[in-house]
Amino acid sequence: MLERFRACEKEPGRRGKEDPRRTFDSVMRHLQRILNTRQGNALIAEDYGVPDFTDMAQSGPESVRELERLLRQTIQKYEPRLKMVKVTFQAAEDDASSLRFQIVARLSTDAKTGVMFETSVSPDGRVELRG
Repeated sequence: MLERFRACEKEPGRRGKEDPRRTFDSVMRHLQRILNTRQGNALIAEDYGVPDFTDMAQSGPESVRELERLLRQTIQKYEPRLKMVKVTFQAAEDDASSLRFQIVARLSTDAKTGVMFETSVSPDGRVELRG
């Protein structure tokens, strides 16, 4: 929200007009913050962020489905500019220990605009996001 206020201050003639690229970039920055915040570490809400899932991924396919569900629910709750969120685990053939997810959704500002993000989790639990 603060990003939108700053943009309106810089460009007053832009009010009411959404630039899809700016919205996408803003959503991506926010997702990066959400996915790199561990639950219980944010003042905004106890459930803001994601659980530490580095150990969960080694537990088997049922835990991977649980991670997909947790990520989807967190994104739906804390990034309202995304609708119809789908999170899918992406098995890496070259690295069995790698944890990757694909996030596909629609921007709420334009129901026709689909977005896709690829995530990868480093061994220390840091999530990298590409769009």
